[in-house]
Amino acid sequence: MDSLQCLHPTYQPRVTDHMEEIIDMIKQIIDNGFAYDIEGDVFFAVDKFPNYGQLSGQKLENTRAGERVAVDTRKRNPADFALWKAAKPDEPSWKSPWGDGRPGWHIECSAMSAHYLTSKFDIHGGGSDLAFPHHENEIAQSAAARQESHVSYWMHNGHVTNNNEKMSKSLGNFFTIRQVTERYHPLALRYFLMSAHYRSPLNYTVLQLESASDAIFYIYQTLHDCEEALSLFQDGSQEGVGLNVKKVGITADAQKCINKLREEFESKMSDDLSTSHILIGAFQEALKFINSSLSMIKKKQQKQQQLSLIQSLTEIEKEAKLILKILGLLPPCTYVEVLQQLKDKALKRAGLTEQDVLSFIEERAMARKNKDFSRSDQIRADLTAKGIALMDVGKETVWRPCVPVEAEQDAPSVVAEQKQNPLPAASS
Repeated sequence: MDSLQCLHPTYQPRVTDHMEEIIDMIKQIIDNGFAYDIEGDVFFAVDKFPNYGQLSGQKLENTRAGERVAVDTRKRNPADFALWKAAKPDEPSWKSPWGDGRPGWHIECSAMSAHYLTSKFDIHGGGSDLAFPHHENEIAQSAAARQESHVSYWMHNGHVTNNNEKMSKSLGNFFTIRQVTERYHPLALRYFLMSAHYRSPLNYTVLQLESASDAIFYIYQTLHDCEEALSLFQDGSQEGVGLNVKKVGITADAQKCINKLREEFESKMSDDLSTSHILIGAFQEALKFINSSLSMIKKKQQKQQQLSLIQSLTEIEKEAKLILKILGLLPPCTYVEVLQQLKDKALKRAGLTEQDVLSFIEERAMARKNKDFSRSDQIRADLTAKGIALMDVGKETVWRPCVPVEAEQDAPSVVAEQKQNPLPAASS
């Protein structure tokens, strides 16, 4: 979770440390007339709670008990759910007013939420499959214990799927973050997870992760180039430019770019955290503006124009970094370091070392010198198929990761290759 740059929760409570709060809440529910005990078991009486089903839209008469577990004939209504379960042989148990036993699944969450957040709090999260019955039961028992109980926003996330099936231990079609990040950078995985709206299901494919990795490489490479170019001016090494740059305003195009970037970010984040649209559109336009401005800055132009362009780049870079920071996509290290990490992962996926790539670059240069363009093109194509792109910059050839050609055109071969490695992959 640290490698994905997820913030640590303030509290990570354990049910076993909160038995007193759980038992107290069950007592309140019974005292308020919403529950009953039978032979050491305590059940919530759904008939007593007229708003049951308000979250999921489920009507009580339409719920079908007995589909997952056998119906307990002692219940007054088959939909009644357990708040406390009498102890069974060889099971952990705790003492309570109803005898030794353990809490039901739903009451644990309500009691701990109320303990740390009070009975009124803003956001309750969970998987989409928990809306009914788990969260529905939480609402009912919390309100039954304390009438003022309220959650402002329920945020249900979709699931990452494999071949359009929900990943689960029972199906054996899941893999861990550690397995994925053996081959892909953690920030590429984070980018991939943000590429769909959090409420939507997200289907894992090799191509999706390759594309995410390619996207963040482009982002960090652009920001690195910008940072490197600006450093020449910000330290005043370029004819005293650093002393004057802040006295000049940014260009009209830069201001328009910044305004659009801010407006789109605020609009999408305000629309139920629509992260899937944030790193495209205005953000991509900002990156293109940076790249085109970097080309212009190298050309001879009037000093005033150059100063304005430098200030424009400074402000746009600042805005782009702010967005990445909020999204948890700003690297914890330098751009040079994260770019090298991305290259190392690409080499690992390609089954090559950096020396291998440099040898191919040398061989290609020799082939071009000998006018053996067929061999030159073949070397380039073979490396591209493995996710290594060669780029001729002046008289020099450099390389960067790319989406492998087979990942784009021949998904089954990617899957076959993946099966020989620790990370299972879905068909793309």
